[in-house]
Amino acid sequence: MHHRKPRTPKSTTTAVRLSAAVTAGLALTTLTTTARATPHRTSTLPHAAIAVDTAYSHADRTHMNQSDQSFTIHEYGPTIAVTANNRATAISAGCSLNNPCRSIALSYQIVTTAGRNAHLINATNISRSVNEHCPACETISAAYQFVVATPQQFSLSRHARNELNNINRQVNTLRTSHLPINQITHQADELAQQVKTILDHETAHAPHTSNTNDPLTNFTPTVTLHRTIH
Repeated sequence: MHHRKPRTPKSTTTAVRLSAAVTAGLALTTLTTTARATPHRTSTLPHAAIAVDTAYSHADRTHMNQSDQSFTIHEYGPTIAVTANNRATAISAGCSLNNPCRSIALSYQIVTTAGRNAHLINATNISRSVNEHCPACETISAAYQFVVATPQQFSLSRHARNELNNINRQVNTLRTSHLPINQITHQADELAQQVKTILDHETAHAPHTSNTNDPLTNFTPTVTLHRTIH
């Protein structure tokens, strides 16, 4: 059984869990445990944006094996300010030594932003694992946040999206597997490195200016990975 936190419905353009959330004006991406898609942003005017994603899993004597994942892409283009929050929380509570619980939460968040303020993103990446009166329980939370900053607006290629979609499926398979916790951690890290490699390749081909008088001439595209595991 797989519990999810309440969320605000949004229009979707794909049925898969991989998404690109692109928002106009003050963009607010609601709390979600599944990736969603909204129409691509067409305006190139700088705007403010907020991305919030979470994976939450709670196991107890009634629901002994619980897991959750989030894998979301937010493409914001030129921005004046971006706040990105990514959280993974796994809790095991009240199970016995003979019948321990297992709780797994994995959250992968990708945020792209562009322009002179792209490096000023306010990013928070948190994971939390708790065993409450559950000494033999297996509990793991892993949060991976990828912040992509480029001088000019760019979009991920179809090939990159297909690759990320494949990784999303692997994350989903991993969180429901019966592998030992240390192996889940290892494989989650490997999948995160694959995401990083894809994003590095994409940003290497990101648009840039050749005008020497442009203040963004020396802006080198970057991909920053924030990793927190408990």
